[in-house]
Amino acid sequence: MTIEPLQITVETLFPNGIGHYAAGGLLIGLGVTIIYVATGIIAGASTFLESTWSYVSNVSQFNQPKYLASRDWRVVFAIGIVAGAAVYALTLGPGGWTTDVQLWRLFVGGVLVGVGTRVGKGCTSGHGVCGVGSGSNTSFVNVATFLAFAIGTAQLVAALGVSP
Repeated sequence: MTIEPLQITVETLFPNGIGHYAAGGLLIGLGVTIIYVATGIIAGASTFLESTWSYVSNVSQFNQPKYLASRDWRVVFAIGIVAGAAVYALTLGPGGWTTDVQLWRLFVGGVLVGVGTRVGKGCTSGHGVCGVGSGSNTSFVNVATFLAFAIGTAQLVAALGVSP
């Protein structure tokens, strides 16, 4: 019995090419750079979404002075994230919807991610893009934790045979 060597190539990892991933990464990097240079604020999406709760909640966590002073443009940023995804899905995506995952699973996953961003004191955009980019040790640990749990969860779900 011979064991065939595992051949991993760019084509097997990225069967649709890497151009759109590179373009997306450049746009994200440019966006967070512009926000940081213009305002001095790190563009983590969880903070942007959290600050929008100050419009409808009296909870002190959501009504911190730093949120109140900048919440209007933070709301525009948060809406832009959603609108950008919608524009992509409706213009460039396959038929306007880009996943086979059931809507309830997307909702539950979103809630779990939201809780995780609070527990982890930030999200993948804040830690992964801005924190790692600025050399934050906390962000390196958080990103490693995000990746380990994401890979583990994906492997578990695949092993259990769960489909979208």
